[in-house]
Amino acid sequence: MSTDCVFCKIIAGEIPSAKVYEDDLVYAFRDIAPQAPQHILVVPRAHVASALHVTEENSHLAAACFAAISKIAREQGLEGFRVITNCGEEGGQTVFHLHFHLLGGKRLGANLL
Repeated sequence: MSTDCVFCKIIAGEIPSAKVYEDDLVYAFRDIAPQAPQHILVVPRAHVASALHVTEENSHLAAACFAAISKIAREQGLEGFRVITNCGEEGGQTVFHLHFHLLGGKRLGANLL
C-alpha cells in the first residue's frame, strides 16, 4: 500500500466507495465522475503505479484485473463495453495506481469515449 495513494486508501476502507466486486487480488468500484451509464474502476489491491510498472513478476495482477472485468461485465449485464487504462501524465493518468476503466451501458461510438 502506498500511504498517499487514493486508490490504496479506498481499498483499505479509509475512503468510502461504491464497491462492485472484490477478491484477493482485485477491487472494483463505481467511478465518482462516470463517463458512461456503467463506469467501473478495476484496480489491483497491490500498488502498481501504472502500466509502465507491470513486470513479469507482477503481471498476474493485470491478468487478475481482466478476469475480474469479464466477471463484472457479465454481472452488470454488459454485452458490449470498453476497457481503458491511462498511463502517465501525457496519457491522462491522474491517479498513479494501475486501474482499468470499464465503460458500458450504452452503445459506444467510434470515438475514445
